[in-house]
Amino acid sequence: MDRSVVFTPREPVLPGGIFLNCLCLLAVTAYLGLLLYYQWVLLVAPCPLCLLQRTGIILTGIGFMRNLRFGVKSAHYGVALVGALLTGLIALRQISLEALAGQTPQGPMFQGMHFYTWTALFALVSILVIALLLCVKSAEYPATLLLLQSAERQDEPRRIPWGRIVVSTLFLLMVGAHLVASLTDCNRAACDEDLLDRLQLHAPSPWSR
Repeated sequence: MDRSVVFTPREPVLPGGIFLNCLCLLAVTAYLGLLLYYQWVLLVAPCPLCLLQRTGIILTGIGFMRNLRFGVKSAHYGVALVGALLTGLIALRQISLEALAGQTPQGPMFQGMHFYTWTALFALVSILVIALLLCVKSAEYPATLLLLQSAERQDEPRRIPWGRIVVSTLFLLMVGAHLVASLTDCNRAACDEDLLDRLQLHAPSPWSR
């Protein structure tokens, strides 16, 4: 039974959803690689808030990787969106701390801006890209239909998606490298104490007026 009649979209089908997700995952992997280069090669230790930002970046990449593995779905874009929002909020929190009176901005710089500023821009661009990809998804066949059609065509040889496998493997290797770097460069007790202190919103003292 050809189920494509049931799922025929109203608009023309736009190909390339998997390709666009590959590009997005490559961009996330490249940014993680740049952060790892500064940490391992240039020996710049990340702050606890920076490590928390990387967690959001990795979560964004997981959403794109799930699209490559299980098909393009709105739920996967939701995972990527949560990661981008988490990354942006933590980066904005660090920007607000560095912008306080008497504070000196710290940390490495890339192209004239600190990495927490780049991370905030990365989160903003990620949110915009996810919104655009959701618009493209509305003109594509549902992932469930593609799975049904592939199950019904048992006699056709299946091609191995080497591109998706390579991109996903690079991302997983980069995530593993960041995990090892975080465990070796950060003392758990010290990081937890500093992280909670920097995340808390301290009320201004009445004697500071």
